[in-house]
Amino acid sequence: MLPIKLEEFFPEEKLQEMNEKEIKILEAAIEIFAEKGFVSTSTNEIAKKANVAEGTIFRYFKTKKDLLKSIIKPTLVKTIAPFEMDRFSKAVFHLEYETFEDFLNALIKNRMEFAKKNKAVVKIIIQEMPFQDDMQEELKRLFKDKMYPKVATVLQSFIDKGQIKELPIPTVLRLIISTVVGLVISSIVLENTPFWNEEQETERTIEFIKNGLK
Repeated sequence: MLPIKLEEFFPEEKLQEMNEKEIKILEAAIEIFAEKGFVSTSTNEIAKKANVAEGTIFRYFKTKKDLLKSIIKPTLVKTIAPFEMDRFSKAVFHLEYETFEDFLNALIKNRMEFAKKNKAVVKIIIQEMPFQDDMQEELKRLFKDKMYPKVATVLQSFIDKGQIKELPIPTVLRLIISTVVGLVISSIVLENTPFWNEEQETERTIEFIKNGLK
């Protein structure tokens, strides 16, 4: 299983509000949810992993679903998402790129590194996002407010240079995001298998996007 430390996902002030048992429960839940998925994980398994009684879990979280939300919402939506979006913006969109290919390289490298560093939570998000409407809406709002204006400006510059065909920005963005997200998911699902060569797959993904939008 993946070793989990809660400080990787929660801000220090949030951790200071928790006691040791609550922290152990959350660490165990992140690890097992990432490995087995929410539906296949029992609270008994989480309790054993956290070395607490099963009833202790329900002192802090009313249901298993509440435990999941306590991981996803504070971690991704309320803490990591805005922070990471700001950092992502500075790392990718505040730079100038000679070519669309240079931009794609920077974008994909940044997202792949993020996925590797936060693999457990990314796996949980991949598994549970389709079933969490409130989280979907919050992430859409964050993207619209924080990211879309910046990425639209960058993509329009490549259209103006003739490096991308003239398509509506939302269409260009959808095509890029769906392909890059597919690459990130594949890197997690196929890691350590004979079917995965990250460098080769990244190069092919860049060529695919570049040629498709040329």
